[in-house]
Amino acid sequence: MSNLCGGLLFLPSMIFLYNLGVRLYALLAKASSPFNAKAKKFIKGRKNVFGEIRKYRSNEKGPVAWFHAASLGEFEQGLPVMERFKEEFPSYSIVVSFFSPSGYEHRKEHPIANLTCYLPIDTKANAKRFFEELKPNLACFIKYEYWFHFLKEADQRSIPLFSISAIFTPNHIFFKKYGSFYRQMLRYFDHTFVQNTKSEYLLKSIGVENCSISGDTRFDRVSQTVASPESYADLEKFCGDKTTLIVGSAWPEDMTVLADFINAKSGEINIIIAPHLIDRAHVEKITSHLSVPFKLYSDGNLTNTDSVLILNTIGMLSSSYQYADFAYIGGAFGDGLHNILEAVAFGLPVVFGNKGLEKFPESEELITLGGAFSVEDAQQTQDVLNNLLIDGFRKGASDICLQYVTENQGATERIISYLKEELK
Repeated sequence: MSNLCGGLLFLPSMIFLYNLGVRLYALLAKASSPFNAKAKKFIKGRKNVFGEIRKYRSNEKGPVAWFHAASLGEFEQGLPVMERFKEEFPSYSIVVSFFSPSGYEHRKEHPIANLTCYLPIDTKANAKRFFEELKPNLACFIKYEYWFHFLKEADQRSIPLFSISAIFTPNHIFFKKYGSFYRQMLRYFDHTFVQNTKSEYLLKSIGVENCSISGDTRFDRVSQTVASPESYADLEKFCGDKTTLIVGSAWPEDMTVLADFINAKSGEINIIIAPHLIDRAHVEKITSHLSVPFKLYSDGNLTNTDSVLILNTIGMLSSSYQYADFAYIGGAFGDGLHNILEAVAFGLPVVFGNKGLEKFPESEELITLGGAFSVEDAQQTQDVLNNLLIDGFRKGASDICLQYVTENQGATERIISYLKEELK
C-alpha cells in the first residue's frame, strides 16, 4: 500500500479551495435542478445512496470490488475488466458507482453489478461514511476522475486502489508547477494502468513509479461487440446493397460540414445519422441542415427506398456500424471526439473534426496509419468522403482499421493478471 498521506502535509488553503469548489458545484446543481433535467437527476439520485448501500450490504456479506466510472463511456471501457474479474473472483460481488446521470441512467440495470449507485459528493464525511457502509475490499477508478477525499480514505484504510486505462497529457494539472495537491491524488493509487508510453513517461516524470502500460480496454470491449453484435433486421433491410455512411454521435456543429455531402449524395448512397442527443429539440437542430427527405427510426416502417435515416434511439449505435461501409464520428468540433473504435472495429474508415485530438491517441494513430481522416471544413469533408466512395481506397483504409484493433487487444488480460497476483 502507498500509505503516503500520513507523512505528507498539504497546504490548508489548497484543501479549502478544493472543498469550496466541490460544494459550490453541488449548490449550483441543486439551484438549477428545478430547470435542468440532468441537474435534477444528479441531486435526486444522491438522496438515498447510503440507504441503498446499507440495504445491499445487509444481504451481501462477502468481499466487494468497487468500480467507479465517471459516465457511460468509462463504464463501457471498464466492462471487460469487470466481466473478467467476476470470472476470476466469483466470491466477490461488484458495485458500480457513477458521477454522471447519463452513465447511471443508461446502465443502472446492467447485470454485471450487484449494486449500481451514484458516487456521493466528495466531502470528507461522505467518503468516510461511504467506506464504512460499503466496506469494499478493492477499488478501481476507470480512466478519469480523481476525488481527493475518496482516494485518501481508501489509502488510510489500506484498501487496494487501482486506476484502469488512464491516459495523461502534459496539459493536465498534475504536471503543472502548481499541481502538487493533485499529484498527491495520483500517489494514492497502488497501481495505475496507463494506455500508452507517453502517459507512463509523464507519471514517472513526477515520481509516480507504480504504473505500467496495459493498453486501452476499449479495444477488448469493441472486439466483444464485433464478435456478437445485436442484429437489426430493419437496418439491414434499409441498407440493402447500397454503400452506406453512418454518422455516429452527431452534433449540430458536425452537420455544418456534413450537410453539403449528405444533400448531394442522398439517393446515391444510404446515410444513417445518429444524433448524440435524441430529444426533439436536438434532433430538429440536426435535421434542419437537411434539404432532402429523411425518416426517423422511431416512426418505423423502413424500406430500402428510403435514403436518409435518423437513428433517434438509445443503445443501437455500437452494433449498427456492422451495416455501414464508412463512418463520420461527431464531437471533435466542440464537446470532444466520441468513440471511434466502435466503428473502426467493424473495419469502417472514420472521418472526424480536427479539434482536441491529442486527448484521443487512437485518432492520431489511425490518421498516421491511414485508417482515419480529420477535416476542418465542409469542402475538406466532401473531398475525404468522396474519396471513401472509391472501393479500392476504402478497402485499404478498412484493412488498416481491422489490423489496428487486432494489434491493440489484450489490455483486460494484462490488468486481470496483475490483480490476480495482488489478491492472492
